[in-house]
Parts: sequence; C-alpha cells; structure tokens
Amino acid sequence: MVSKLCILKVLLLPVTTAFVYRSVIPHYCASVLKKTSSSSLPTSSSSTTTDNMSTPRWFQKQISITAPSRGCHLITSDVVNAIKDDLSTINIGMANLFIQHTSASLTINENADPDVRRDMEVALNKIVPASWNRDGTFHHTMEGDDDMPGHVKSSLMGPSLNVPIRNGRLALGTWQGIYLNEHRDQGGWGGGHTRNIVITLQGQS
Repeated sequence: MVSKLCILKVLLLPVTTAFVYRSVIPHYCASVLKKTSSSSLPTSSSSTTTDNMSTPRWFQKQISITAPSRGCHLITSDVVNAIKDDLSTINIGMANLFIQHTSASLTINENADPDVRRDMEVALNKIVPASWNRDGTFHHTMEGDDDMPGHVKSSLMGPSLNVPIRNGRLALGTWQGIYLNEHRDQGGWGGGHTRNIVITLQGQS
C-alpha cells in the first residue's frame, strides 16, 4: 500500500520542477551572463592606452631658395633650418618637399664631394643637349636654348621628394643630401634663380 508521504511527493513534483525552472535557473543564468559580460569589457588600462595614443601632427611651410647659378646645389641645411622646430616634435612620420616650378627639380644624392654635383650637371646636359633647341628636335624654343631642355630635366629628376622622419630628424643616410637642381641660366621669367619649395610634415610624437 502506497504511503501518504509517497503520494505527497508525487503530487508536489510538478510544483517543485516548475519552481526550479521559473525561479532558480533564470537567476543562475542571469548571474553567469553578468559575469561573462563584465569580464569582456575593456579594462581601465586598455582604455588609458587608447586615450594616450598620439594625435597625428601636420605642418606646412614654404621656403624660397636662390640658386647661385645653373646646376645642382646642396640645400639640406636650408630645409632643416626652416622646419627644425616642427620637425623636433615628430618621432615617426614623413616629410614631403615639392618645388613649384617646371624648369627646376629636387633629388637626393652625394652630400660630401662637390664634384658629384658638377658631374650631375654635365650628365644632364648630355642627356638633354641644348642643341635640340636648334636642330628641329624641339618646337617650344621661344624662351631660349635652356628652356625646353630645362623642362625635360625637371621631369626626369622630379618635382618632389619624400624623406622619412625618425626621432625628430630627417632620416637621411650618412652621405645623402637634398639637391635643388636649377636647369636654367636665367631661372625662367623671374630674372633669377629663386625657387619656391613647399615642405609638408606629417607624423606622430
């Protein structure tokens, strides 16, 4: 004969099961979810790291340099002196130099022996001889024998340079220097050899 206690247990089983599912399990799950979400949140240290990241810096200056004559001229010190205050605030970045002329150019080459600059000019004159202005090779000849050859040399050498910035300095090699190449005897319509160069710095401290 089934005891009254057994009958009571059977009758209470659905009630107990419902209580567990409706009360205990939801509270347990909510607790687990709360712990999981809390552990996935960024810590204060990672937030601080993000806040301390350096904002990119941008600087721009224009300088004017007068070449003493036609030829290749070392201008590294002129460039550095013009940007040294802004340059010193950048640990890693890039410097862009852009010359605003069509018969002058910029390049990087030997900074020690001046014969290199002399030989560069000789080589450019052999690559694009002034005689092409008189033998029918060129049609744009109205501005003188050095004009159209100057345009060609400017495109061959290029109007701009990119130089890396490292620890507040231009990361040039030991024997590298920045050249201003003046390709005209008279410097164009300006009556001289004054050339404008825009220098743009960008990077992080």
